[in-house]
Amino acid sequence: MNAQYETVPTICSYCGCGCGVLLEVLDGVVVGVMPSKSNPVNQGALCIKGLRLHEFLSSPRRLREPLIRRGKELEPAGWDETLDFVAERLGAIKAEYGPDAVGTLCSAKVTNEENYLMQRLIRAAVGTNNIDHCARL
Repeated sequence: MNAQYETVPTICSYCGCGCGVLLEVLDGVVVGVMPSKSNPVNQGALCIKGLRLHEFLSSPRRLREPLIRRGKELEPAGWDETLDFVAERLGAIKAEYGPDAVGTLCSAKVTNEENYLMQRLIRAAVGTNNIDHCARL
């Protein structure tokens, strides 16, 4: 049997810098990571997190679908159901306790633009300034 090996170019998902990586894929499983020498952001260099990217990609503990708590158990749910649930709960909390009872935490793992959109959403749609970022923690 011949093993199928390929490299797949992509962007590292650990932070919002946009470092280019080449995923080493063996028989459909990501087994390693190499830095992309042609990417203008990292120019062939990667931090230790980027070099270990393949470990969380194939982890059996990785969440692969939304979960909703039903009673004491977390159960898989579809994206539409989950988004409807979140919107309903946030609306109920805002109606009962006011907009300042809601807050968000943004992430260094997304782009600057995505963090900007989150702060616009929380300020414009929810009506609160309760927003923080993991880089401060």
